Amino acid sequence: MFPQSHERDVATLVVPRIGCVAATDDPLEPYRLIDADGGVVAPVASFLRELLAASRAPLTLRSYAMDLLRWWRFLAAADVRWEQATPVEGRDFSLWIRQASKPRSGPGPGGGAVAGAGAGGADGRRRPQSRREGLAGGLPGQVNPVTGKPSPGRGYAPRTVNHSETVLRTFYDFHREAGSGPMVNPFPLDRSRRGGRSHAHHNPLDPWPREREGRYRSPVAQRPPRGIPDEMFELLFAALGSHRDRALVAFWISTGARACELLGACQGDADPGQQLITVVRKGSRAAQQLPASPDAFVWLRLYQQQMRGRIPAGGRQPLWWTLRQPLAALSYHGAHRMFERANALLGANWTLHDLRHSAAHRMSRDPAGRRPVDLGARAPDDHADLPEPLGGRGGGRAARAPCPPGPRRERPGASCAGI
Repeated sequence: MFPQSHERDVATLVVPRIGCVAATDDPLEPYRLIDADGGVVAPVASFLRELLAASRAPLTLRSYAMDLLRWWRFLAAADVRWEQATPVEGRDFSLWIRQASKPRSGPGPGGGAVAGAGAGGADGRRRPQSRREGLAGGLPGQVNPVTGKPSPGRGYAPRTVNHSETVLRTFYDFHREAGSGPMVNPFPLDRSRRGGRSHAHHNPLDPWPREREGRYRSPVAQRPPRGIPDEMFELLFAALGSHRDRALVAFWISTGARACELLGACQGDADPGQQLITVVRKGSRAAQQLPASPDAFVWLRLYQQQMRGRIPAGGRQPLWWTLRQPLAALSYHGAHRMFERANALLGANWTLHDLRHSAAHRMSRDPAGRRPVDLGARAPDDHADLPEPLGGRGGGRAARAPCPPGPRRERPGASCAGI
C-alpha cells in the first residue's frame, strides 16, 4: 500500500536521480525514456508514439519525456507504480515540484539522489545553467540591472509546473482510453470544470473568460515584451567576437526567425542575390523564405571566406559551423554560449529569443511595413577582404555593398509574415 498524503513528508522526500531521456536515430522513435534498470519504459514509449502520429515535433516529444521522467522519479521515491497512482500522488507531486531545486549536474554511476529542496553543487556554489542566467545572471531571482529581467530561481518556474501537470494529465487520459491506466486521473481538472467542457455555452458577444483547467495549476505572471533597446543592441553587437557570430545575430534581428530555425539552415538556403534565406519552420516544418538585411549577407560572406577550405562545401551542408577543432555543425547550445559570452561583457542576461521579440518590435513600428534598418549590425566600412561580389542579378535585387554608418535607404517589400 502506498502512504496517504498525511503520512508522506514531501518537504524531506528524497527523489533519486535515476533514468534518463535518450535520443535515438530512429525517426519513428526519436526519444526514449530509460528506467533505472536501463530498459525502455513501455507506457511512455506508446504515449510518445501517439504524439508522433499526431504530427508533434521531435523536440515536443523530448519536452514531454522530460516531464514524464520527473514524474517517474517521484513515483520511485514514493514507492508507487505508475498505474496505481491516485490524485493523492498528483497532489503530492504538485507540492513537491514547487519546493524542489532543479538538478544542476548529471547523476554519477548508479544514479545519484537529489533532495527535495537541496542546494546546487557539493561546494555550495551554483553553476549557471539556465539560458537567462548565463555567465552574468547574478543570484537566483535577482533582477539584472542592465536588462531588468530577473534571473531564474533555484526551483521550477510556474510555467514548468503547469506544463508538467498538463503533460501528465494527457498521459493518463491516453492510457485510460487504451484501458491500460487507472480509472481516475491523478491530475484531474479543476472542480469547476468537472463534467463540462471549457467555455461551454459561451456568448460570442462577450469576452472570453479565463477558466482554470488543471486543479493544481500555478498562477503565471504576465510578462512584458522582451525587446532589446536599439542602443543596447549596438553594444551587444559590438561585443560579438567573430564574423560568424555577427552574421547570426544580423540574420536573427532582421528576419525574426527562431534560433533553431536559422541554425538548421544549409549553405544552399542563403540567396544573397534575392536577399532571402530559407528556414524550416518549427511548427509546420514547412520551408519558408525570409527577407534579410543586406548587411547580414555581408557578414555571412566574410564568415564564409574565413572558413573556406576548412569546412565541406555543398548546398546541403550546414551553413553554421564551430570555429574550434574539431569542426562540427553549430548546435543551439553552442550558439547560446556564444550569446552568453557577449552578454557577460555587458553584465546582461538577454536570450536568443529576445532577438525575435526585438525584430517584431522594429517591424511593427515601421509605418510603411518595411523591414527596419539593423541598427548596430552594419557591415564594416572597409570591405576590401571580400574576394568577390555577394550575388548576381538573378531576381533583380542584387545585394548591396556594405555602406558606412549614417543615413541609409531601407529595402521595401519585406514584411513580418511568419514571425
